Amino acid sequence: MRISTECHDCLSRLAAQASDFATDDPELKENSRRAAEKILEEKLKPGVVSIEVATPMHHVIKHVTGNRDPYRKFKDIEIDEARKLFALVRDSYREDFVEYLRLAAVGNAIDFFRPIDELSKEALEKRLEFTIDDSGLLEGKVKRSRLVLYLADNTGEVYFDMPLLNLMRRYARTIYVVKESPVQNDVTVEDIKKAGLLKEAGEIMTTGTATPGVLFSLASEEFKKAFATADFVFTKGMGYYETLEELAPQGRIFFCLKAKCSPVARSLGVPLNSYVAKLR
Repeated sequence: MRISTECHDCLSRLAAQASDFATDDPELKENSRRAAEKILEEKLKPGVVSIEVATPMHHVIKHVTGNRDPYRKFKDIEIDEARKLFALVRDSYREDFVEYLRLAAVGNAIDFFRPIDELSKEALEKRLEFTIDDSGLLEGKVKRSRLVLYLADNTGEVYFDMPLLNLMRRYARTIYVVKESPVQNDVTVEDIKKAGLLKEAGEIMTTGTATPGVLFSLASEEFKKAFATADFVFTKGMGYYETLEELAPQGRIFFCLKAKCSPVARSLGVPLNSYVAKLR
């Protein structure tokens, strides 16, 4: 998905947020924000993908502040709150591909800074529905596959991913794919360990990158080979949609996300904040 002029303000907010999370030193905070803003102004051009701008912005903020994981405190909050919420809602979803897909999508939509009782009430009372709904195709795709990649998104979502991940594993070799090193609140192997889910997550691979979504120019050879040979690729979140939507439709990539920004919603042809289960 190519960048929109609306992305400028969002990326500018990202520069401020990441810098704020990265350090308490006012001077370092301002220096890192300015360095990220400079990259934004240089790289924000028609035809690029937003991840191509966001990735070097994150890199320079880490470099200037000396903090390799600016979102660490945020991710720890996610892990704690997600564990509590998952325990409250998991029994409301029966063992079924469509039901567990909905549960995975619930994880993608959560704002873990809201009160836990408010989150659980919303998750239990508001039945999640997909505006684009290819959920009925998921089971058949998995059962006809030998190798499935499950591309994970944010740290707190790991609890909500496990039921669907393990159901997929009954029918195909399924690899849980995370980021090589920290970027925003995207999940890494270290985060899975902190969540106490390393054993349950099973076979894990990284993209080889610290990028939202995935940039194949930076990805590891291991990941690129697995992506090329996988029969089916299941992805969570907008970052993977923004980067993989560019590929030619092959009927093997499945997007599960909440369209949280206007450019993504327009690209999908859905209202803002819609849930999407789309096979491409």
